[in-house]
Order: sequence, then C-alpha cells, then structure tokens
Amino acid sequence: MDRIVLNPAQKALRINLDPNVYGTFAEIGAGQETVRHFFRAGGASGTIAKAMSAYDKDFSDAIYGKEKDNRYVTEVRLRKMLDHEYGLITERLDREKHPDKRFFAFANTVATINFAKTFKGHGWLGLRFQTSPEKEPNEIIIHIRMHENEAKYQQETIGAMGVNLIHGAFHLWDDPRELLHSLYDNISRDAIEVDMINFLGPDFENVDNRLMSLQLIKNGFTDAVIFGPEGNNLLPAEVLYKKNVLALRGSFRPVTKVNIDMIKKGYRMFVKERKVERDKLVVLFEITLNNLLSEGEIDEQDFLDRAEILCSLGQTVLISNYQEYYKLVDYFGRFTPRRSGLIMGIPNLEEIFNEKYYRNLNGGILEAFGKIFSKDIKIYVYPFKPTAKSKLTTSKNLKVHPRFRPIFDYLIYNGRIVDIDDFDESILHIFSREVLRKIRQGEDGWEGALPAYVDNIIKENGLFGFEVQEDVEKGGK
Repeated sequence: MDRIVLNPAQKALRINLDPNVYGTFAEIGAGQETVRHFFRAGGASGTIAKAMSAYDKDFSDAIYGKEKDNRYVTEVRLRKMLDHEYGLITERLDREKHPDKRFFAFANTVATINFAKTFKGHGWLGLRFQTSPEKEPNEIIIHIRMHENEAKYQQETIGAMGVNLIHGAFHLWDDPRELLHSLYDNISRDAIEVDMINFLGPDFENVDNRLMSLQLIKNGFTDAVIFGPEGNNLLPAEVLYKKNVLALRGSFRPVTKVNIDMIKKGYRMFVKERKVERDKLVVLFEITLNNLLSEGEIDEQDFLDRAEILCSLGQTVLISNYQEYYKLVDYFGRFTPRRSGLIMGIPNLEEIFNEKYYRNLNGGILEAFGKIFSKDIKIYVYPFKPTAKSKLTTSKNLKVHPRFRPIFDYLIYNGRIVDIDDFDESILHIFSREVLRKIRQGEDGWEGALPAYVDNIIKENGLFGFEVQEDVEKGGK
C-alpha cells in the first residue's frame, strides 16, 4: 500500500501527539525553522524539552567548543551539537520518571544564500534518536545544498526537511529507503539537494550506506556521491575542495589488471605536472549511473560487488549521473580550480568525439569541448589492442572525423591530450566483460586477469555470481 504523504504541520502534530517522543532542537544559521512547525502544530510541550539558536559565535563556542578552522557549517560542528544536546537529555532527565520516553536531539548548522547571491548555501542536518527507551540511540546525518534564490524560501525548505527527517526517523526507521524518499515530501527536488547521508546505530547495523548513496542518485536527489575505502559516505565538497583530482571511469566489473595499470601509469604522469601537488591529490574510481543501468534496472548486488572490491583495494569511489565527460569536468570545477586529470582508454576517447552526446547543447560538440578544456584539465590516453593481431591504437593514429581533426590536433599539440607510453602490452587483451562471463559460467582461467588478491575476494564473498565448485564423487553400484 502506498504511503500517505502528510504535510509538515500534520507530521509535526503526529510527533507532538506521541507521548513517548521527547527531545531538543538546536538550530544555527537559518533560524529555528524546524522547531517552529512543532510549536505551531500544538501540543509541543509534550515533545520539546528545549529549543535554542546560538547565533553569536562566542556563545556557540562556549556551548559546543571552538573550531580550530573557525568553520561552523561542518559535520564536526553538527556532531558536537548532537553530542552536547543528547548528553544533556540523558543527564537531566531521570529515566525512572520517564521510563517510556524515546529521547532525541535534532540539530542543524546552515549557511543560506548570501546577499550578492554568489553563494547558494549549504548545511548539515542531523538527528540522534531512540526507537525504544532501552536501546542505544541511532543517528541520521545528511548534507544539503540549496538551490533557491531567496533566503526565506531556503529557510522554509530547511524547516520542512527537518520535520520530514524527524517524522521519518520515528515512523520509517525500519525502512531506510522509504525514509529517504520521505525527506522530499512536499519539497521540490529543484529546491534542495541531498548529496550525502549516513545511517548509524543499532537499528541500522544492516544498512549499507553505499546503497543509500546509490539511492540518492537513482531518485534524482543528487547527481554525484562519493564513498571511501571503509564504505562510509563522504561529502564531495570536503573530498574535492581545492584538490588536484585524477579520475578513472570504468565498469570495474570486476577490476582488472588493465584498470590498475591505467591508474598507476596515469598517476605517475599526473604527479609530475608542475601544477599538481601530491599531498593535495585525490584519486577517484568513477562509475556512472548509465553503466549501472547497462542491463536495465540497477542490480544492487552487482553494484555492491564492484564497491566491495574497490574498497578492499583502498580506493575512493565516485558514483555519478554524468554520462558526458563535460558534465563530470564541470562537477569537479565546482569545488576546485586546480588541475584535474582524466584517464581513459581509446574507446572512451572516441566517444568524446561522438556528436550524439551533445545534441542537447546549442553549440553542440564545440560547446562541450569549451566546457571541458576551459578548465585546467588533462586527458591521459591508454592504448588499445584487443587481440594479438590487432594494430596498437594510440592518440597518434586514432581515426577522428575530418570535421573535428583540427580540434583534436590542437589539443594534442598543446598537451591537453597525452598518451600513456609506459604501459604493459601483455595485458591489453584483458576485458572485464570477458572475465565476468567466465566467472558466471564457472570457467577456469579468469584469475590471472585480475590484480593480486582480487580473485580471493571474489571467491570468498561469492561476488559477481561466483559459485564454489564442489567435487562430486560418483560411486559405483
């Protein structure tokens, strides 16, 4: 049965009428936009133990402590707020007097649009809450990017999303996917973007936050998410801010020796660039949503299999909805002006020069190339040789349509497109789709196409449809 969508006033009243939900609100930066819904709904005295806004930095520092970097709209600040406020509830409220209460602490720290409208605003919302009085609390942390052009509208949207978060936590905690959907109840997806979410706590032990990241993109709540080697979701702005970015796009289904050779050799070339600082470099393995949809619907287990291997190899993973490279480059440009690099094989380079991807642009392929190469970007091209008898293809002998040949030659001449020369020719015949076919059909010989230990990971965890082949002894009659 479809879920009935309530408006913020109805959700706030439903929470207020629950005699066992009790907690505090601490909101900084956009006013007490969430708690006012609960005050206006009626019956708030049974729900709200305290509501506050510490706008002055000195007051805020006195309560939550001073930040070393003097930044207040951060996850670190949000967690300090949750720690402090939830700690006060458990310290000041006697459990014997409130045996049935499910405590919570809601907090947000937000910077709305500036007067000149050059900065749209962003913020952190978080909730620490119990699903039953005897349980340890859970946490839901989200990061938002705002897109509305008026502060008052942004404040209203933040308030509604805060209500949705609290209502979802208490009524949909056992269905995180539906809880995620409910965040946008009565809110336009064009108004606000959720680009990071993490579920933590005893009731979310079986929740894979990488899957929650995938849901953000699948549902159109954001266009790109990043998760780290530990499998935790990361804030893109924190990962990419003023960094040199080196990205490799692929299916990684599974990761092969070719993928590793591409990233190693591309990395060696990239760090030699004068404008690249090794200590400010982030390497990303990127998978597009289009790639995940290659066989129709998204196969979540297939996605997790890829993620499991990449994380096991210590890699940071970007999942994006940017099929076209110019959108990916533009995305990096939001966060960093520093030099970035893209590592790609010959087939992907050929795709860049395919006009069909730019029909939605008034300037077509020329506009797309302007978007890519107006940024400080270099493309590192890995050669292509599918069979032993095939001719090795590099950027030097790649066939490009005559109309685009002058552009291609210009980019080669200016060093914006460069070949990876130090490659391992003995592995060029390896293709992940062939490896995947052998794994699924139980054929031998696929292990040698993979980096060390990856075959063990696949076998031990039964990834990509691998099944342990058991010997069957045939006895006589």
